[in-house]
Amino acid sequence: MKHYSIKIYFFIVLLSCFATSTIVAQDVTITVNATLNQKKVSPNIYGRNESFDHTTQFLKDAGLRFARVGGGNNMSTYNWRAKLTVHPDWFNNVYGEDWDAYAQKINDIFPNMQGMFAFQLLGRAASSDQHNFPDYTYMQAHPGWNGWGQNLAGGGIPDTTKGSSKALVDGDINLFSKPWPADSSVQILNHWFGPDGKGFKKEKFRYWSMDNEPDVWNGTHDWAMPTLISASAFMDRFIELAKKAKAIDPDIKICGPVTTSEWQWYNWANESIRINGKYYCWLEYFIKRCADEEKASGVRVLDVVDLHNYPYAKNGDIDALQLHREYYDINYTYPGANGIFKINGGWDTSINKEYIFKRINDWTTTYFGANNGITCGISEWSPATSDSNPSAAAVVYASHLGTFANNGVELFTPWSWFTGMWETLHLFSRYAKDYSVSSTSSNENTVSAYTTVSQTVDTMTVIIVNRDMSSSRNVTVNLSNFPVANGNYSTLQLSSLPTTETFVSHTKNALKINSVMVNSNSFTITVPSLSVTAVIMKSTSTGVHDLKGQTDDIKVYPNPATDKLSISISSNIAELTEVTVFDQSGRKIQAFDANYDGHSLITTDVSTLSSGFYILSVKNNHFTSNKRFIIEK
Repeated sequence: MKHYSIKIYFFIVLLSCFATSTIVAQDVTITVNATLNQKKVSPNIYGRNESFDHTTQFLKDAGLRFARVGGGNNMSTYNWRAKLTVHPDWFNNVYGEDWDAYAQKINDIFPNMQGMFAFQLLGRAASSDQHNFPDYTYMQAHPGWNGWGQNLAGGGIPDTTKGSSKALVDGDINLFSKPWPADSSVQILNHWFGPDGKGFKKEKFRYWSMDNEPDVWNGTHDWAMPTLISASAFMDRFIELAKKAKAIDPDIKICGPVTTSEWQWYNWANESIRINGKYYCWLEYFIKRCADEEKASGVRVLDVVDLHNYPYAKNGDIDALQLHREYYDINYTYPGANGIFKINGGWDTSINKEYIFKRINDWTTTYFGANNGITCGISEWSPATSDSNPSAAAVVYASHLGTFANNGVELFTPWSWFTGMWETLHLFSRYAKDYSVSSTSSNENTVSAYTTVSQTVDTMTVIIVNRDMSSSRNVTVNLSNFPVANGNYSTLQLSSLPTTETFVSHTKNALKINSVMVNSNSFTITVPSLSVTAVIMKSTSTGVHDLKGQTDDIKVYPNPATDKLSISISSNIAELTEVTVFDQSGRKIQAFDANYDGHSLITTDVSTLSSGFYILSVKNNHFTSNKRFIIEK
């Protein structure tokens, strides 16, 4: 019996080895072209819904560049004057909330972070915390009761039936909330940035969310809106507030409509939206209304089409590993397709290809015209993986970051944050470069490469993502328009992540450091199953292959200068910018950090410099540019 078991064991092992060798034998070839499909990577994709529950140094080390702050549903009722908000998922009780404190932290402590807050469109905001439901006392007396969705603040009478979501008597909303029109919402701009305001740097708070998931207010905020307003009425509110906000600060970016999930991308409740006999799904109607308003008033009321997405992975991690294809891949059948069945007004289950961002781009082109500048973003998202599989979460997140970089997505702030995601954020934010370029895989759905280069195309990072759940892959990468000297180059890899968090700091994390040999502008590397591998290379070129079409440049004047030098940057992205002056021998003469606001001149005092030639270096996370200037006394 013992020998029989051993024979069976070896037979199983043999079959396993055969199966594995068959899979590994499927090699992958990737072609990278450093001058094709060049696109600037928005640093705002390195974001998160943030409550600042980690140390400042942790967040800086992780490379967090964008923070959506406010707490989802709690954004809708925030009273910035009283620093209160209604918690609709907890009896409508009112608690303290201080957006000033969060903004102050971003303003003072995180020079490379952009903060995103929200305007309120619901129409009511918190007014008093003196009429809260006594939750602790009541729940101690009624163990097991779960009526936290009942509207009990303001003197409501609870239904003691377990599972009941409806109070016997709803509380009086006038006791804990007050009307909150558009004027009250937008005045936070003056409170923060006006002459008598907090003095925050407005360039660090460009993005403003137009409330949160308004398409389900009759569920999340039924106390204030038991019946959802019509799509047209909501758009009237949206446009009114957007115009009033832009009147205060034309440079802010309006982000909406902040839809709940895939069903709401296409449907506003059960409403059939028709104009002159034509049916419009919700997002197309939303974009059309914004375009119509801009044409009529000249005011841009939409800058970023901002969605929420909690995708459905029917088959667990197998499906989750393909969810990055939901945004642009016209051939991808999304297993969670639902709302899209009604995109044309009927119910057609054969329409199951989402490519939602491509659809949005097509709609904005139709209604705003080509090169309209309107971008896409995701401000809430979940990786849809099991929280017990950090490697899968890391790979799913990496696939999204790479896809969004390739396609110019403006912002990305996941809501669900699983183990493995800090590691991925750190790898991309710290080691990817500023411009995405073309990478084509022979087996794109299993192994992808996301390639970025510096502005002058003298450095390159190729990030290879292997989605195979069980097998490693041999990957050959061929480089064009990026000459690399033969030799070894550094690799950084995330694989086989444990279930406990491994990211501690920039120097203490799970990155495995290795190297790969590049020969004749090509290299071959074996990447493990469920892994993310970055290959970092430097070109032998000295800038001959600068990015075509690159508009980020600097101008200095007067040139020659005597005492003051003004610097004009063509980039419209606000961020901390390092300014350095070198003499002709390369010695650093001056250096300082400027809080570039995306449009103003940077001025530096050069009155102490002697007559002669100098080099000005201007550098931030988007580009580096050098300019020669002369001092004449």
